[in-house]
Amino acid sequence: MRPNFLFIMCDDHAARAISCYGAGLNTTPNLDRIAHEGMRLDRCYVTNSICTPSRAAILCGTYNHVNGVTTLETHIDNRLPNVAKHLRAAGYQTGIFGKWHLGEGEAHEPTGFDQWSVFPGQGAYFNPVMIGKQGETVESGYATDIVTDKCLDFLEERDVERPFFLMCHHKAPHRPFEPHPRHRHLYADGRIPVPETFDDDYANRAAAAEAAKMRIRADLTYKDLGLAQPEGGDEVGELLVAGRTDRKVPDVQPGQPFRLVDAASGESWIFSETDDLARFKYQRYMMRYLQTVAAIDENVGRLLDYLDTEGLSDNTIVVYTSDQGFFLGEHGWFDKRFMYEESLQMPLLVRHPRTIRPGSIASGIATNVDFAPTFLDYAGVAIPTYMQGVNLRPLLEGREDEHRQDVAYHRYWMHKDEFHNAFAHYGIRDARYKLIYWYNDPLGQPGAHAGQEPPEWELFDCELDPFELRNRADDPAYAAIFVDMLRKLDAKMAEIGDLPEHDSAALLAGFRPLAETD
Repeated sequence: MRPNFLFIMCDDHAARAISCYGAGLNTTPNLDRIAHEGMRLDRCYVTNSICTPSRAAILCGTYNHVNGVTTLETHIDNRLPNVAKHLRAAGYQTGIFGKWHLGEGEAHEPTGFDQWSVFPGQGAYFNPVMIGKQGETVESGYATDIVTDKCLDFLEERDVERPFFLMCHHKAPHRPFEPHPRHRHLYADGRIPVPETFDDDYANRAAAAEAAKMRIRADLTYKDLGLAQPEGGDEVGELLVAGRTDRKVPDVQPGQPFRLVDAASGESWIFSETDDLARFKYQRYMMRYLQTVAAIDENVGRLLDYLDTEGLSDNTIVVYTSDQGFFLGEHGWFDKRFMYEESLQMPLLVRHPRTIRPGSIASGIATNVDFAPTFLDYAGVAIPTYMQGVNLRPLLEGREDEHRQDVAYHRYWMHKDEFHNAFAHYGIRDARYKLIYWYNDPLGQPGAHAGQEPPEWELFDCELDPFELRNRADDPAYAAIFVDMLRKLDAKMAEIGDLPEHDSAALLAGFRPLAETD
């Protein structure tokens, strides 16, 4: 009997904000249930840590230079083949509900799905507009609840004689972190643990780390934190971006006590110290983020309960993931984009009672490009030659010795976007080390980023330095490892057909004694 698929994906949900991953930040009993009854994967990595490209990679099973979706503005050509089209052709009922974020209009709307209803763009948390085959409607309620309702309707109305492939795509917990009122009491005591690296000074790292505008101290807005934005201009805070009205919460000025007001309750706080304000911002950010996660967990429970009630649990592969990782105060940051671990790691929980051992944990490397071919294999559908991902079935079923993937590749194209100022880069992660190339001014594109920072390399020993605080790229003790990782990077780029911006021959000339050894 062919399995059903329930694929649940959230937006910007860090693994650390799922309690089965052990960070101790929050409690997610329904998400934990998937792990306890199935598998938790600890080394699943995104190939481009931003919403739109990740979704294209998941749907198509290809890297972004192949599917053409490299940035938030390069939307999908929906004539491309995708996993839903293959499954639909094989007799599956297919549906997608929630966040699409791959473009709108005839050329970009979902294809391969019998039913679909998606948010335009990012979508709203409350009373969102949704687009389906019949056009736009305004849905009453909270987005996380609405998406789940639509998924349950799809399941209730399905043809019980045919298997289904259902993609449930929540917009939460994406910025600006708007929780449902029923959860606003959660995590409000100000005791969420502060990461060890919250006060990172970015020493001994690439220039990109210090330049990023993703700092909790300086770059969160009043809306992000659920605070009332005072009337006024630059004196009440820097604009998030020109042409919008959202302003960043400023720092305390010497001798000028600073007052902030909760937008919902009217409660107020006064600050006179910079560090006190920074930690208040962290607590408010995390509180609201985790409150939106609470609604996700509740709604995942509704879906799992439905499968149980209908006798579908044993033959349904349930997957929970996020479109990428997210910084939860590590290095003083929020957001994603970077190849640093908190942004690179995707949570991945998979349950299938017929093939996956309950309570199992996998340490093999997986990526979002691997999802599509894995689904097809479980469905008994031939994996097409255009797909570049690895079939994860051996890994999921406990046969790690058969799993053939020793590196994950990541590439981010959006050099110095106006919101976050994140630099373009690419690199690989293996079981222990990570090599990153910040190419900034790409070879073959003179002046493409004129006046910006020169290219830089970073090498991290993720076993001895899990917080990635010490760049070893120029450390003689790591020279052989650098050469080995460079060769792995070149091999991976050649395998997937992505063109390098670096010059390996020139680099290896500087390591000639090492380069000449086998």
